[in-house]
Amino acid sequence: MDNTPSPMADTVASRLLEVRSRVREAEARAGREPNSVKLLAVSKKQPTAAIREAYTEGQRDFGESYAQELAQKADELSDLADIRWHMIGHLQRNKAKVVVPRVVRVCSVDSERLLGELHKQLELSEVTTGKQKILGVLLEVNVGGEASKSGAPPAALPRLLEVARGLDRLRVQGLMAIPPRTDSETEAMAFFERLRALRDELGGAEVLPELSMGMSADLEPAIRAGSTEVRVGTAIFGERR
Repeated sequence: MDNTPSPMADTVASRLLEVRSRVREAEARAGREPNSVKLLAVSKKQPTAAIREAYTEGQRDFGESYAQELAQKADELSDLADIRWHMIGHLQRNKAKVVVPRVVRVCSVDSERLLGELHKQLELSEVTTGKQKILGVLLEVNVGGEASKSGAPPAALPRLLEVARGLDRLRVQGLMAIPPRTDSETEAMAFFERLRALRDELGGAEVLPELSMGMSADLEPAIRAGSTEVRVGTAIFGERR
C-alpha cells in the first residue's frame, strides 16, 4: 500500500488537505456517509508550530503518546481555546494526574487499575477546581496478540467494560487498536474486522459507537471495515523529528 504523500505535499496544510481527501474518497468507496470518519492528527514528536499550522487549517483533535510531551504542548498552545487533546499512547498510572486535566479522551485504556486511577484523578480534580469533568475513554485491544504491544486481550474486554460502567466520571466511547504492521490490505482488513466483531459482541455501535483504527498507511481498509476515526501522523506532519 503506497500512500506516500506526493512531492507537492510539502507543507502541513497541503498534507492535511491530501489526507482529508483520502478519507472522503475512502468513505465514498465504502458506501459510508460523508464525514462519518473523524481525523485525529497524531502530533507526537512534532513541533508546536506544525500543530498551529494544522489548527489554522481547521484541525482540532490532536493525539499525543507521551504524558510529559502532551502536557508541555497543551500548556504552550493554551491560547487555542477549542483544541482537543487525546492521549493515544500507553499511559502509566503515575502519569494520569498529568494527563487528566488536559485531555478530552484517553484512547489507550487497557487495565482495571488504569480505569480506577483515571477516575481517582477526576475526583481529586473536582475537589481542587470545583468543576466536574467527564472523561472519554477508549478500550485498547491487542488484536494481534503481540507481546511487544500494550492493549487488553479480547477476553478481558467484558470485565473492563463492566468496571468502567461503575465509574461515573468515565465514559467508554469505543475500542481502539494498533494491529501488527503489514503491507497486505487483506491482512490489515482481517485485524480491523476483528475489532469490529469484538465491538458487535459487546453490544454494537449503540454501546460502543467509536472504532479508532487505521493510520497513515492503512486508513482505506480501516474505513472499509467500519472505522469511525483514523489516527494519522506521518501523512500530515512528515517524518518525526
